[in-house]
Amino acid sequence: MSPEYLFTTFIVCAAPGIGVVYALSSTIGGGLRAGFWASLGCTIATVIHMAVAMAGLATILHASAALFQAVKFAGVAYLMWMAWAVLKDQGALSLRPSKPEPSIRIVRRGILLNILNPKLPLFFLAFIPQFMPPESGVADLMELGFGFTAMTFIVFMGYVVIAASGRQRLLDSERTMNWLRRAFAASFVALGLKLASENTR
Repeated sequence: MSPEYLFTTFIVCAAPGIGVVYALSSTIGGGLRAGFWASLGCTIATVIHMAVAMAGLATILHASAALFQAVKFAGVAYLMWMAWAVLKDQGALSLRPSKPEPSIRIVRRGILLNILNPKLPLFFLAFIPQFMPPESGVADLMELGFGFTAMTFIVFMGYVVIAASGRQRLLDSERTMNWLRRAFAASFVALGLKLASENTR
């Protein structure tokens, strides 16, 4: 993998999106442990999307407007539900949970949040070939995919560690927590609206 590929991948992964917002909100609510599992779930979703792109299924998704729209609006609905739950400070999405949430549930939600973004396999289909040398094969493709996946997890955990380091100070301030709830809810709404406005082309 070239330094240019790794640097570009870092920039792509570091840009705030659904995964980053989910990892941060999970960390504030459940600490470093919850942030780790949220990052793992989002990374698993990235692997699935990568596999879809590599298998050429992204082309099918790109060609089928109905399929793309169905997946897209399922994702939008889920993001809006996340926003409502965070804003109301309810259940597992509370920033002050009464008890630790099971790790499998955190992972599952991270996978679902990211798997319902049909733009990701299309992105991989367009992004990765730009860094493939002439006459490259499946092994080169897998290497680039592994690099992107590893960078995704590393960057998410960077966000998680930073959030965890200041978590207690945030929890001690009711005013700050109220603003955080609004900020996370607004972020999920904004991401949902952004997803709703996207087209297959």
